[in-house]
Amino acid sequence: MKPKYQIILEDIKSDILSGAYGVGEQIPTELALQIKYSVSRQTVRKAILDLSKEGFLRSEKGSGIYVSNQYRAKAGGNANKRTIGVITTYISDYIFPSIIRGIESRLNEDNYSLLLASTNNDVAQEKKALEMMLSFGVDGLIIEPTKSNLYNPNIAYYLSFKEQDVPLIMINAYYEELEVPYLCLDDVKSSYLATKELISKGHTQIGIIAKMDDLQGKYRMKGFIKALGEAKLRFQPEHVLSFDTESKMNLSANIKQFLSENKDQLTAIVCYNDEVGLEVVNVCRQLELSVPEDLSIIGQDNSYIAKNANIKLTTLTHPQEQMGRDAAEWVIKKLQGKKDLPNSTYYQPVLIEGETVKAIIG
Repeated sequence: MKPKYQIILEDIKSDILSGAYGVGEQIPTELALQIKYSVSRQTVRKAILDLSKEGFLRSEKGSGIYVSNQYRAKAGGNANKRTIGVITTYISDYIFPSIIRGIESRLNEDNYSLLLASTNNDVAQEKKALEMMLSFGVDGLIIEPTKSNLYNPNIAYYLSFKEQDVPLIMINAYYEELEVPYLCLDDVKSSYLATKELISKGHTQIGIIAKMDDLQGKYRMKGFIKALGEAKLRFQPEHVLSFDTESKMNLSANIKQFLSENKDQLTAIVCYNDEVGLEVVNVCRQLELSVPEDLSIIGQDNSYIAKNANIKLTTLTHPQEQMGRDAAEWVIKKLQGKKDLPNSTYYQPVLIEGETVKAIIG
């Protein structure tokens, strides 16, 4: 359990970083904080003293305690080298190493340093990452949103960056509540092309496995539905398996149940990404279903795990490293004072044929 003074310290710091208390604004009195947290005056004073040492607060004798902006100066470090913050949902797996590599390579060209954090697609960890970036005083920020298809409780932190004129761009997705620049794959088109490919091979009973707490999943579902509609094929809810970040740990078991219940109907599946596609391949082996003879599978993102798998997965491209470079380029140009930069960029996916799709004849 955290010491009580630490709880007070973190709450006040969060309120400052999120903009609830602005620079120069007075915070509640020591007595008010004592009552609010049911603690002694000594506990409150320790929290205030530590925040003052960090540059978040300043005391004026006989007047009160006010928000200071000295924490930004303290965090600045080498004034001759600017720092760009990068927050991704994950760091070491799937497509994220390639994205980070693209960002880092572009930043190095102009002698920018990189401050990296990940959220594990958890909004509480995202809050900590945003507070770290604000405390450090980064000069720009590249963010992959956390659970982008759900309401985000950290919106105030993003608004703080905007109020401080810190260039900010989002990658892979964005929060629809905010007007911020973003770089995204055309996820509707990606899933649309995947579904069309299966339809062109004679498949009419097509399922989809979609992750629904991320915006990519929402748009990839949209592309799937669009392709079915154009082919005048009926959308069947029972052919949809949805999951989210929390239920992902049970995905293999849920896929097994889903395929067991639908193996006599489904001939093909569009998968949220390559990771899911290869999990379907593994489950098919357990159920003694042959890929693609019994079931055709298409992944998405052309990830390194698909490239290194023991079966060549049919998939669609994702710009990965180029997206990283472009995001870094956008922030650098913004810091250089360039205007008329694009507010949105959609990369176009291309189908990559593999060994996991079979044409149905007859």
